[in-house]
Amino acid sequence: MAVFWAVLVSFLAFTLLRLARLLDEAGKVVHDLGEQAGPLLEDMNRTMRRANEQLGRTDVITKQVAGVTQNVSAVTTVMTSVVGGPLVKAAAFSYGVRKALGGNGGAGAPDRPQLPARQTGKGRK
Repeated sequence: MAVFWAVLVSFLAFTLLRLARLLDEAGKVVHDLGEQAGPLLEDMNRTMRRANEQLGRTDVITKQVAGVTQNVSAVTTVMTSVVGGPLVKAAAFSYGVRKALGGNGGAGAPDRPQLPARQTGKGRK
């Protein structure tokens, strides 16, 4: 019976020794993780700050592009009114001059197509 107890105590001592080594290794891993977590968190914080700066710049650029778009629209409207009005008047004047000098176009054909005359029938009265 003494041999049984000696084997049992040896087995328990061996198991406790292995458990102590395991806990020592786990403590080292936790310590290493604690040392590495600080710099990792600082890097993540720095990355987030840079991303926010870039988003702020993008927002400013977007607002400036919207302003440029409005300015281009205003310039287009002004140019249309400044150039378009006299251009239409010049076209109408040249048309009138051609009509006055050229008569009816030489062939006698009207410039505008004529609609056929209405037939009287059961249609509108």
